[in-house]
Amino acid sequence: MQNNLEEYQKNIFESIKHLDEQGNEYWLARELMYALKYSQWRNFNLVIDKAKVACKASNINVLDHFADVSKTIKMPKGARKTINDYKLSRYACYLIAQNGDARKESIALAQTYFAIQTRKMEITEIEYNKLSEDEKRLYRRRQTKDGNKILYKIAKEKGVKNFDKFTNAGYKGLYNGETADDIAKRKGLRYREDILDNMSSVELGANIFRITQTEALLEKQEKKSETKATNTHYEVGKAIRETISKLGGTMPEDLPTPEKSIKEIAKENLKLK
Repeated sequence: MQNNLEEYQKNIFESIKHLDEQGNEYWLARELMYALKYSQWRNFNLVIDKAKVACKASNINVLDHFADVSKTIKMPKGARKTINDYKLSRYACYLIAQNGDARKESIALAQTYFAIQTRKMEITEIEYNKLSEDEKRLYRRRQTKDGNKILYKIAKEKGVKNFDKFTNAGYKGLYNGETADDIAKRKGLRYREDILDNMSSVELGANIFRITQTEALLEKQEKKSETKATNTHYEVGKAIRETISKLGGTMPEDLPTPEKSIKEIAKENLKLK
């Protein structure tokens, strides 16, 4: 079983893994279907449906892990046919494996593989310190991305509608009055280039703290109030700035901008695979 698992890890599951431009890994359902030895889509789709139910039962947004990427293909004589497919996260693959036929060796191997690999994504502080700066940036960028999803969801529940103003409030507090556009200009970024993709691991860490602390305070906000939520975001950013100052740290606007963006690093990693 161990030798088979190593073989699957090297030649099956890892070989069909993809990375998007942000460095996020994903699998395509139709490729995973063959790796798990399913020959018919309708049978595999039943397993996917069960996995979706399990995801929803855990109060996790299904669309975050099972993204529809169906496409239309050309058929003979000018006809067209829609092919269903999904862009799956590692967690989605794990749920699919858990809901598959465990009597199949391929499913048993997948259950073990994705359970182990999902755990490996939750690294310890010691493991984190062993990462290169680029690896730290990729890891923390994923954290900011996931954190912002939760933060904006909570902010919406608390009455926020103007998300540009809400977002800039946090940046203004942390960056001594700078908005996202101000930060982008200072860093010399192109139009619409994401500022978070162009931060060092230290700068990303400060923003992760801003995101998570705002999240926690908004959870305690009893009444809907866009003004209060926006002010909270500003005050959290400001408090983190003051903490950095008291500790003798470098202000976020004074930290150097990395030569390569997260997208460039992700593309380079993809080429190496």
